[in-house]
Amino acid sequence: MADPASYRPAPGEIPTKPGVYRFIDPHGRVIYVGKAKNLRSRLNSYFTGVHQLHPKTYAMVHTASRVEWTVVGSELEAIQLEYTWIKQHTPRFNVMYRDDKSYPYLAVTMNEKYPRVQVMRGDKKPGVKYFGPFHPAKAIRETVDTMLRVFPVRSCSAGVFRRAEASGRPCLLGYIDKCSAPCVGNISEEDHRHLAEQFVEVMAGRPGPHMRRIEEQMKQAVAELRFEDAARHRDDLEALRRVFERNAVVLSEETEADLFAFAQDELEVSAQVFHVRQGRIRGQRGWVSEKVEDLDDAGLVEQLLLQVYGDIPDTERIPREVLVPTLPENHEELASWLSARRGAKVSLRVPQRGDKAALLSTVQENAEQALQLHKARRAGDITTRSAALRELQEALGLSEPLLRIECFDISHTSGTNVVASMVVIEDGLPKKKDYRRFSIRGEAARDDTSAMRDVITRRFSRYLKELAESQNPVLEESPGDTDSVKESTVVDRQSPRFAYPPSLVVVDGGQPQVNAARAALEELGLEDMPVIGLAKRLEEIWLPQDDFPLVLPRSSEALYMLQRIRDEAHRFAIAYHRSARSKQMTHSALDDIPGLGTKRRAAVVAHFGSVAQLTEATPEQIAEVPGIGLHTAHKIAEHLRSTEDSSGGDAGRHRPVES
Repeated sequence: MADPASYRPAPGEIPTKPGVYRFIDPHGRVIYVGKAKNLRSRLNSYFTGVHQLHPKTYAMVHTASRVEWTVVGSELEAIQLEYTWIKQHTPRFNVMYRDDKSYPYLAVTMNEKYPRVQVMRGDKKPGVKYFGPFHPAKAIRETVDTMLRVFPVRSCSAGVFRRAEASGRPCLLGYIDKCSAPCVGNISEEDHRHLAEQFVEVMAGRPGPHMRRIEEQMKQAVAELRFEDAARHRDDLEALRRVFERNAVVLSEETEADLFAFAQDELEVSAQVFHVRQGRIRGQRGWVSEKVEDLDDAGLVEQLLLQVYGDIPDTERIPREVLVPTLPENHEELASWLSARRGAKVSLRVPQRGDKAALLSTVQENAEQALQLHKARRAGDITTRSAALRELQEALGLSEPLLRIECFDISHTSGTNVVASMVVIEDGLPKKKDYRRFSIRGEAARDDTSAMRDVITRRFSRYLKELAESQNPVLEESPGDTDSVKESTVVDRQSPRFAYPPSLVVVDGGQPQVNAARAALEELGLEDMPVIGLAKRLEEIWLPQDDFPLVLPRSSEALYMLQRIRDEAHRFAIAYHRSARSKQMTHSALDDIPGLGTKRRAAVVAHFGSVAQLTEATPEQIAEVPGIGLHTAHKIAEHLRSTEDSSGGDAGRHRPVES
């Protein structure tokens, strides 16, 4: 660990202006981003009384090897620059609120040709309308079941939809009137989208027009003595009423506000928000994060608002009011930033009395309960992960903690379509955004050891290249700087992809694969980087140049962690290999036809769906595809017939066509 005194700037070098600063580790990775009204005062606080710092702050200043800063003109500029750098570098020591994936959402995929109603968790996708969250999960299923009775929108998966489309028969939901069955043409694309828009409108809190319409239909059916239709309309009306019984009015109907509250201990913080629209609670979200500094509620409010509203793609969802337990010092600048994001005035304030204050206390209670639940669930996991990492470190005799582990796996079929995967584990948890896939060709694809050597060489050559670039940054001096000390900023060419090295390299295989990886590292001058292999047959750990493996007890948590890492790498490699093999298998179906480009080939794929259906089609039927003339259709039919004859008649008969 670095000594903070070794890179502490001289007091006179640090300006007293407002600005944003970055702590950077020896590998050039930004590990913390902060802002300050007075840079000199703020940065000196990290180096004065180091042993009195918060534990995470103490670890941060000892992990860093240098600190850089940029002077800005105002606190509003500091807010914007801090947010930009946090999103760009995702520093490991910043408070990063992670969505608690415990609540499911009702989603309508309006970005698809035939919108689908489904239950979704995790990250939100553009073009998809979300409602909720719902708790318990049973509530969302009851809501979907009830709403599909009135608005029979498609709810099946893509695979079920394609099978029904190919067979010409709808699924069970289509037969019981819980789906309008667009897969078999029972409803047009435009009418189905209109049905989905009505579904979205009702779930967004505007059921009035639809309920009045259904009520009029019921009365008309009674007047015409169509009592069965009247009973169906009555049941639909009651179904809509049941859905909205859950959303009680808590504030006046014109209220549009987000209410935030926090609960924290020495190590973690829990945040909750209630989304109130038209006086009703339309949704609830929660986050739990590790604390880096000893932040109070004001600091937590600032960080959370930047992350929540900085990420929101639809800025119209920012409400007129944002209610918080405590106002940050720069609350006026924050309110200005929110107003600029929304395009209209946003009020940031603390409710003192009345219904809004009472509701905020309810949000606070939810935050406290969420923190207790999180601590109860994570206690065992954290202990187990820490014990596994410590046990593995001791078993391998390593001096450095295993903060980052990278595992490599090779996948192929009899030496063809050779691919490799790299998965990453940080602090015992998968870091999926750092996963990588490699396609291996030429001499490197002749066997597993050559492929492994090639992958290790490519990965760490990139690391050394980016390390060299980070050590020779491009500097830009601030224009018009008249002070005796010149500030400069580092111009990032691009975010580094491989610049952070692992504490341990794991390869899937035995002694040959380990020795190949070790040889590749030594050629690059990385002799000190630990590398091991995990053999599948007896789950043995192989070390470079050792004739005998290291065998851990079957009950070992360290072995269990290695197995999970190896299996994840194998899964990731297999998925890529299947994709590559599928593309090769379907390559010759349409790609070799002269004059048939990418767009027209895609149109043929979408129209027919398989080689079998395309082969059986006449040139006149092929010419029905938009953009395909009769001349090209004859060329396609002749090419497929000649391919079928040369392959024995049945080759590729049921193979799907891909563009």
